[in-house]
Amino acid sequence: MSDALLEVRDLKVCFGGFTALEDVTFHLHPGESLGLVGESGSGKSTLARAILRLIPAAGGELRWSGENMLAWPATELRRRRRDMQIIFQDPLASLNPRLKVGETIAEPLRIFLATLSARERRQRVCEMLERVGLSADMAERYPHEFSGGQCQRIGVARAMILRPRLLICDEPVSSLDVSIRGQIVNLLADLQSEWGTALLFISHDLAVVRHLCSRVLVIYRGRLIEIAARDALFAAPRHPYTQALLAAVPDPARGFVPALAPPVAGAAAEPPRDAPQACAYQLRCAHARGPCLTTVPPLQAVDPQHDVACHRWREVVYS
Repeated sequence: MSDALLEVRDLKVCFGGFTALEDVTFHLHPGESLGLVGESGSGKSTLARAILRLIPAAGGELRWSGENMLAWPATELRRRRRDMQIIFQDPLASLNPRLKVGETIAEPLRIFLATLSARERRQRVCEMLERVGLSADMAERYPHEFSGGQCQRIGVARAMILRPRLLICDEPVSSLDVSIRGQIVNLLADLQSEWGTALLFISHDLAVVRHLCSRVLVIYRGRLIEIAARDALFAAPRHPYTQALLAAVPDPARGFVPALAPPVAGAAAEPPRDAPQACAYQLRCAHARGPCLTTVPPLQAVDPQHDVACHRWREVVYS
């Protein structure tokens, strides 16, 4: 799409003979918040790192404002890093324990805005600390002196101090207490709204994704299986796996028992990803038959804002 900030087309990532991602295609507009959900091992973090070119792509395209990112030489990629930042899952492990947090937050300024004086850097660091809910005097402390929630605020400050055009959040609240989780999510929402940063938010927490994101991608075993606007996905998911994810969310009205049992046919072992081509979800799907067993389903349009990769989506009703 011509106005997209980021376009991913048929992306493939391999580790040796193992295919971690295959045929991944989507786009992200400037200022948009896009959620990415799926179970552990489905390829969420791999996708995030491939987009940032922290790991190599084995095939497909990555386009940034229409430019081929995979063709950028190392010098150009380094220059563009200021527009693409990431927040990691473990807040303490992502900070250098030997640096004061002020030095950590100032590092992007030293790299990309080298003409700033030391005084100007300190001023920007202090302003950013206060913007994320910390005090300026905390710049002189070390990471181990902070709680997990405070460390994640520091990570947000470091990622956002250059006001990047794209921020990737790789499960940034999964290790935090529920009360702190909401604060960090609201902080990200405020910063995105204020600075117009595009957001790719990876999470297991569907409630957080529903609150923060306007569109949602669902990934399973390295393939995107559903893409939809948030309200459409939560109201009427079309893929059996998406339905299982939503059904597994505890329902307080029923004593935290899932409102709908996931459509899983027994506990059959799954084939390796490089097995003969078929629907990746077939062994866990109560609806699998016919082409599900022999053909990989392509993404099909349910409506202009909703795509699903399922041979039998017209017959699968969510209630």
